[in-house]
Order: sequence, then structure tokens, then C-alpha cells
Amino acid sequence: MHYCKPAVDPLFSSAAEVWGSWNLALILTGMGSDGTSGTSGAADVVAAGGSVIAQDEATSVVWGMPGHAVSAGVCSAVLLLEQIAPTVSRMFLGARP
Repeated sequence: MHYCKPAVDPLFSSAAEVWGSWNLALILTGMGSDGTSGTSGAADVVAAGGSVIAQDEATSVVWGMPGHAVSAGVCSAVLLLEQIAPTVSRMFLGARP
């Protein structure tokens, strides 16, 4: 799918189907639009009540995948790379991104 193997879109879609609102999708530096292509992937995570965090442009080597997620409007947060791990840790303790 999308010339990617493995592809992120089916991963996110299947995770949304199985885990629903318990999902947290992280989209880090990467080429292309995998993860937000068409009507699947990150949009499915959000529709199921999960959250999507994207790496910001300044700290991404390639802002393709995170940039597409931001443009698609599916991100609950866009963070510097060094902010992602502490944010995820806080989320495990109950905070929202």
C-alpha cells in the first residue's frame, strides 16, 4: 500500500478498530503521506476517540508524513521531537496531549 511495506494506514486503521479510544498514534519524520492517505489511518484513530501526535517540522528530517497529518487536521498536538516522550509519559498518567 502506497509503495510502503509495512504501511502505516492499515496499522492505524486496524488499531482503531481493535482498541478504539485507547489509541495513541505518533507520526514522526518520514516521507510521503502514509498514515493519513485517503479516509483511513490516523483519521480512523481520531474517529474512534484516539489521539494523534505529530513531530514538528523544525525537528523532522523529512516532514512528509507528519506534515500531511497536520494538514489533514487529525493531530491533537504537534511537538518538538524532545517533547514527545515526556508528553506520552504524562498521557499515561491521565493528561491529554
